[in-house]
Amino acid sequence: MHEDAGALTQLRAWLAQRDLGDNARLPPERELCTILGVSRGDLRKALKVLEDEGLLWRQVGKGTFTGIRPAEETTTISGLAHRSSPAEVMRARLSFEPMLAFEAALNATPEDIAELERCMEAARSATSWRHYETADNRMHRTIAEAAGNAVLLALFDQLNAVRRAVVWSRGRTGSDRPPPDHHSHSEHRRILEAVVARDPQAAQAAMHDHLRSVEAGLLRGQMEAAE
Repeated sequence: MHEDAGALTQLRAWLAQRDLGDNARLPPERELCTILGVSRGDLRKALKVLEDEGLLWRQVGKGTFTGIRPAEETTTISGLAHRSSPAEVMRARLSFEPMLAFEAALNATPEDIAELERCMEAARSATSWRHYETADNRMHRTIAEAAGNAVLLALFDQLNAVRRAVVWSRGRTGSDRPPPDHHSHSEHRRILEAVVARDPQAAQAAMHDHLRSVEAGLLRGQMEAAE
C-alpha cells in the first residue's frame, strides 16, 4: 500500500472513531501527523481527497473542518479567490478603482498626497519585484484611503485581498526587478498629478489607463506561460 493511501485510510478511521459532527475543527496538521504517524505531504493528500468528497472543508488561516462548507463561507476571501479568475479580478478593478481615484482627487489630504509620493518613490527605487509590488499595493490602498469613505475603503480591501489570493502571472521582463522605464512609473505619476490638481475626471481616466496597462501585461504573461 502506498504511504499516501495509508494516510487516507488512517484519516478515515480516525474520523470514524470520533464521530465528529459538522463543522468540527480538526487538530493542526503537525499534530494530526503525529497522531496518525504520517508525513505532512501524505496527510495533505488525504485531506484533499476528503475535501473533494465533501467530507471536509478548509479555510486558510483557520484550519480544517468536518462536513460541507457552510454557505456563508463561499463569500469569504478564499472562497471568492477559489472561484475567481485573473480576468474577473481585473474587470472588478477596472469598474471600481477609477472611481476611487475620482473620489481621491476630491478628498485627498496633504498627508495622503505625501504618502502617495513616498509610495511612488519606493516603487521606482525597488530592488526586486517583491519590493515593487509592496510599494504598488500600498499606493493603490493610499488612493482608496484618500477617497475619504470608510465603506469604499473596506470594499477595496476585500477586492485587494482576492486579487492577492488569486495566483496569476504578472508578465515579467526576465529581470529580477522592474526596469527604470516600467510603464507603471509614468502612469502612477499621472494619477498623482491629477489628484494634486483636484481634477477628478483626469484622476479617473489616469487610473483606468493604468489598469488597462496592467491587464495587458497580465494577458501577455498568460500567453507566454502557455507557449
